[in-house]
Amino acid sequence: MSTQPKSDPELVEVFDTMQESEAMVVHGLLTSAGVESVVANLQAPQDVFPGVGGISVRVNPAQEEEARRLIEDYRANPASEDDSSPLDDDKAQS
Repeated sequence: MSTQPKSDPELVEVFDTMQESEAMVVHGLLTSAGVESVVANLQAPQDVFPGVGGISVRVNPAQEEEARRLIEDYRANPASEDDSSPLDDDKAQS
């Protein structure tokens, strides 16, 4: 029995970027919300296809809507490392 996740060709792309770090942040966001995701490197040989490629985050179609909502919420309210949100302050005081 294999412990590797099954490779599902039916996964849908919910996010793409040229920055691996950004893809990993989105992957972590989805994982922390209980949405299983896969990060796929789409890099093409830059000497042949300059600027082509990137990193894709893909999810099961059943979780696509939730994943897109989470990503959209994150983009609308990005967390800043040096600026805690009022929500964080409220939680600390509770």
